[in-house]
Amino acid sequence: MENGAETTGDPGLDTAIRQWLEFDRNAKTAACVREMVKNGAIDELKKCFGARMEFGTAGLRAAMGPGVSRMNDLTIIQTTQGFCRYLEQCFTDLKERGVVIGFDAREHTASGGSSKRFASLAAAVLTSRGVPVYLFSVFTPTPYVPFTVSHLGLCAGIMVTASHNPKQDNGYKVYWENGAQIIPPHDKGIAASIEKNLEPWPESWDTTAASQSPLLKDPYQDIHREYLQAIQQHCLHREINKQSEVKIVHTSVHGVGHVFVQAAFKAFDLRAPYAVEEQKDPDPDFPTVEYPNPEEGAGVLNLSFALADKEGATVVFANDPDADRLAVAEKQPSGEWKVFSGNELGALLGWWVFQCWKQQHGEKKAAVKDLYMLASTVSSKILRAIALKEGFHFEETLTGFKWMGNRGKQLLDQGKTVLFAFEEAIGYMCSPAVLDKDGVSAAAIAGELVSYLATKNTSLSQQLKCIYDEYGYHITKNSYFICHDQNTIKQLFERLRNYEGENSYPKECRGFSVTAVRDLTTGYDSNQSDNKAILPTSKSSQMITFTFANGGVATMRTSGTEPKIKYYTELCAAPGNSDLNQLKAELDSLVDAIVENFFQPEKNNLAPRPDS
Repeated sequence: MENGAETTGDPGLDTAIRQWLEFDRNAKTAACVREMVKNGAIDELKKCFGARMEFGTAGLRAAMGPGVSRMNDLTIIQTTQGFCRYLEQCFTDLKERGVVIGFDAREHTASGGSSKRFASLAAAVLTSRGVPVYLFSVFTPTPYVPFTVSHLGLCAGIMVTASHNPKQDNGYKVYWENGAQIIPPHDKGIAASIEKNLEPWPESWDTTAASQSPLLKDPYQDIHREYLQAIQQHCLHREINKQSEVKIVHTSVHGVGHVFVQAAFKAFDLRAPYAVEEQKDPDPDFPTVEYPNPEEGAGVLNLSFALADKEGATVVFANDPDADRLAVAEKQPSGEWKVFSGNELGALLGWWVFQCWKQQHGEKKAAVKDLYMLASTVSSKILRAIALKEGFHFEETLTGFKWMGNRGKQLLDQGKTVLFAFEEAIGYMCSPAVLDKDGVSAAAIAGELVSYLATKNTSLSQQLKCIYDEYGYHITKNSYFICHDQNTIKQLFERLRNYEGENSYPKECRGFSVTAVRDLTTGYDSNQSDNKAILPTSKSSQMITFTFANGGVATMRTSGTEPKIKYYTELCAAPGNSDLNQLKAELDSLVDAIVENFFQPEKNNLAPRPDS
């Protein structure tokens, strides 16, 4: 190829491959590309070189392997060079403050890529430019990176992880100096900087020199100790914890969580959770699960349920592989296991964190007015109902913890107290020490909640019912349709925007009256006096929320990472309306109406969620 002996017949592809082979020093990925060229594997080459991975607010996430569309040594170097140059533009004190880098346990033998390898290459790039780097010597949970940024006052953080994605994937997640994930315009600035710094700097490949650099430090021991100390401010029932007989099973689903959740339980004086032996150690092959995602519920938790039955435990905790999310299940009197939805666990943790705050501060009205809880706009409005009754503030943000973390920091800087934030995708921020979702602190705080409830002879399920009885039932039903045709998706949403003539949204949906519409693609919000949405808008993604006269709320949105049109529906009932079966039947009818009238799956050829 280098000598023009072999070509693909596509000049643009040939140029991309030639540049790749000139830059790449990883023998495995280079050999793989040469082999594909030799075998004439044009389709595969186009997948690898067709388009560079797009750097967005979530950083990068893609399969490991050769080429510009994959996670590999060269794309990590190019990304970090661009990020480094961007940081140099933004911070005059970058060389005093530095950057933290963490990684999970993923690896890909075929391409020689691994999270640890990628982290060490990123460190080599940064130290070669005189930037101090705090590189963890061992895998850590994702929350340790934003914690370190805030705790040490660093300029930025990098976490190499693909969270709960399939085993072949990896990712590169970026935090800003405020300890939160980046938001616009940083993503565009970094992306542009990457494009200007594609040729590897001579020292970027030299991980040996970087490992011996005085600029490289390992923060693990200090940060592990300081993190456990920081979360202990939320441990308010130590005596109950010490005496508790409650048995909890924990699984880290072949990820990094085991060591850290055990340590967090110990820091709270909680009885050590039973670890699922087959899943407790990191394993990049995730051998016991199809997808390492505890959101998938029972399938991922079967081994946990078996261990719980054997040990007589009634509660199961599960982290995703990078331990930033938490799933909880509880054995019911019938012997069945109930896996709590993200919204239900959000209700339980939000209620509990507020009870703990009240225990510390009493009923001071002035102090309550400075309290805030946050949730993403597609998550349950249960916190809003609690806030209305108890007098604290509730705010909703756009979807994703990047928005909650950044808003949380703004509020903290104004002297406010941010008690709790959550999203329905089992992400919880129970401590302002980490301005992102954190499955480790959430596990310890949930453990204390379980122990406390046991002293009242109450279960999580019973307490959830008490919350709904007091603040009103909030029942949710979320799902999605699969659609690979972007034109169909666009037409579906445009139809809703021009339902009865131009710029007119539906006023009803099969008998359910629509009382308000918010469109975060166009910036329209009928609830505002000027019809302009308060939340940030984005023309690049589709998102419309309908509010109904019966207390129902439904959001339809496209996914940024998958070929899905998602819907999130919730029925919020007034306190005292406790006929759960009737409420569920009403929500089912509303969802059916929305699916039939707004999605029109047959007409639009939409595939339903596989398990629905």
